[in-house]
Amino acid sequence: MAFGAGNPSADCIADSAGGLTFDLDVPGSADAAAHWSAALVLRRRGGSPDAPDGADEVRLPLAPSGAGRVRAVLPSTVALPEGRWDVHVACGEDTPQRLLPGLADLRSLVDRRPGPSTSPLAVRIPYATKHGNLSLRSWLRAPHAEAGDVQVEDSGITGRGSLYRVENPGAWLAGAVVEARCRRAPELVRTAPVTADGQDFTFALSYAELCEEWRGGLDVWDLWLRGPEGSQPVRIARILDDVADKKQVFTYPAKPVAASYAPARVSPYYTVDNDLSIRIDERPPVAAAR
Repeated sequence: MAFGAGNPSADCIADSAGGLTFDLDVPGSADAAAHWSAALVLRRRGGSPDAPDGADEVRLPLAPSGAGRVRAVLPSTVALPEGRWDVHVACGEDTPQRLLPGLADLRSLVDRRPGPSTSPLAVRIPYATKHGNLSLRSWLRAPHAEAGDVQVEDSGITGRGSLYRVENPGAWLAGAVVEARCRRAPELVRTAPVTADGQDFTFALSYAELCEEWRGGLDVWDLWLRGPEGSQPVRIARILDDVADKKQVFTYPAKPVAASYAPARVSPYYTVDNDLSIRIDERPPVAAAR
């Protein structure tokens, strides 16, 4: 193996614009690290070998950075389509090796507030997979509705958020609504007006309205922000921090609801893609939601 026996590890440093720097030790041959073909290889999970260049594989050149280390840089300007990207290191004709996670400096991602721009918002968060390998979770969104505090109250759910990557957020939010869309029956939509303050907004959704059509089992309602006529609705999500998978970290209590069909319970949650949704199920719950 060009980079030594076993799988090497990479330290990651994130910047506030969405860029990442990878630093690797070189326990093997220094010549391998200096070889013109040495590269950090990002492969999108589930990607196709026939995909256009850059769609499912990105190669970043590795260059010596001193003290027996090599470095690769993923600038925020390099497009990385949404998904999960597995991180490898490659040199010459050798089989690419998976990288292990080293130290991660993600402080610049905490409480990130992007500046004014209409370009797509790039978010990349490195994380360790369940098998202990290094991967990235990538989002590329414009516009983006960032979920903030979510309050689970007696009669409904109150949420806060911020809108990014539109030219005039205040004008976009004027008259905007939050749409709750039922996965089981896409024609079922419930709306709630938003109150805007610049690029920030608040909304409230009633348990009673969400439970009107519930007939037992599990229902999931996905939350979208809909703005001016002609604009595309925006999925409400929480991606501007250093937590790659919110589902098991940001959890909310379930509230009992006296629904017309049967006793139910309602709770907000983050999906596997960090999008904000609401689940309605029986008491006790009967299924898990993604």
